[in-house]
Amino acid sequence: MRESEFDFIRSLVYERSRISLSPDKRELVSARLGKRLRATKLSSVSDYCRLLQSPGAEAELSNLIDAISTNHTFFFREQAHFDFLRNTVLPEMQARAPKERWPRFHLWSAACSSGEEPYSIAITLAQTLTTWPWHIQATDISHRVLAKARDAIYRDETVSRLPKATIHQFFQRGFGPQDGNYRVKPTLRERVSFHQLNLLEGEPPVREPFHVIFCRNVMIYFDRPTQEELVNKLARHLAPGGYLFVGHAESLTAIRHPLQTVRPAVYRRPLATP
Repeated sequence: MRESEFDFIRSLVYERSRISLSPDKRELVSARLGKRLRATKLSSVSDYCRLLQSPGAEAELSNLIDAISTNHTFFFREQAHFDFLRNTVLPEMQARAPKERWPRFHLWSAACSSGEEPYSIAITLAQTLTTWPWHIQATDISHRVLAKARDAIYRDETVSRLPKATIHQFFQRGFGPQDGNYRVKPTLRERVSFHQLNLLEGEPPVREPFHVIFCRNVMIYFDRPTQEELVNKLARHLAPGGYLFVGHAESLTAIRHPLQTVRPAVYRRPLATP
């Protein structure tokens, strides 16, 4: 891939998704483009760039963003977040609920990928909030991973990391053609709503504020101005005292925002606006 082609691709990706591809991502981009070349049956990156500039290229632009933004994930990734949610956040929010007149606990998985994060959250809520209704809104920029998340089917090697009691309670084991697969049970799937969303351009599908937002391992793709724009946008969607979880490799120390630091990768909107 020539430097001019890489510059074109990264400019286009930034324009459409605000994902910032630094020069050291050139090898990664080249590998991801290889998949798109095979899918489109094109022989060179040059041909692919011409395709992206042609009329009717919108569908392929979406496929390109999907390919670039794919993020490795698994159930209960960064376990400390789920422990803090279970042991600190949920008891606090449930204690405040009667005074605040919150009819249900509302959480947003803002970059849900193929579903492992929101379903891990759903398992945590199902085990903890036994008397308070709850629902999860899950969004991602990629149509492809959202389709997988809605199907909620995962291979044995992915699910087998979970405790056996958790698998038995929340997953259905596949048989016959589905042998080796596990599907999240309907009672859990119906508590999670999936929507396609570009975080920088759109708004979450509901207007009520969120008690918790998970937006993890997303900002590593953005430059600092975009990170600041996103964090301030997320903060506006938090209820007073609500929590924002970011990835452990991410930090908000270099950007301006209204949130309080609670612990590494966990931030909170103040209870009262100054």
